[in-house]
Amino acid sequence: MKKQTRSTVFLAQGAMIAAIYTVLTLLAATMNLAYGPVQFRFSEALTILPLFTPAAIPGLTIGCLLSNLFSGYGAADMIFGTLATLLAAIATHMLRNVRIKHIPWLAPLPPVVFNAVIVGAEIAFFAPEGFLWAGFAASALSVGLGELAVCYILGLPLAVFMERTGLSRYLTDGPLRLSSR
Repeated sequence: MKKQTRSTVFLAQGAMIAAIYTVLTLLAATMNLAYGPVQFRFSEALTILPLFTPAAIPGLTIGCLLSNLFSGYGAADMIFGTLATLLAAIATHMLRNVRIKHIPWLAPLPPVVFNAVIVGAEIAFFAPEGFLWAGFAASALSVGLGELAVCYILGLPLAVFMERTGLSRYLTDGPLRLSSR
């Protein structure tokens, strides 16, 4: 694949991931599940995608940034929530070759850990009573459990499905290389 075509595919993949992430987050927001201490963002299932393409790293990051424009936490969520997603996406990509019995069991873990710690701290810092360690622990646990549920109940099966059906190759190889096979 030519360099220009590869760059175009990378850009298109990242843009599609950002758009889907944003739409899924806003869908969760209509059910009050996207922002605050209790989060169940359907979009977080997509945090598994850095297993298949590095384009998912900027895609997820931009999608999170766009989604956090609608958060009640303002600029703090745009900065720290987006940072959590960026770090998690990089770590997930670094775990792309780690498999236990052919399943990427560890890949959903970085979003759980980074969001629990960073978003949990963010929520605790902006609590009306100010930062309290008990508030941080409660927020981190709540965010972490929601993230754990989405990433392992939705994200991991998504990754396994994509690998077993060959859909992951569209992200790994790009649609242009697949069509030339």
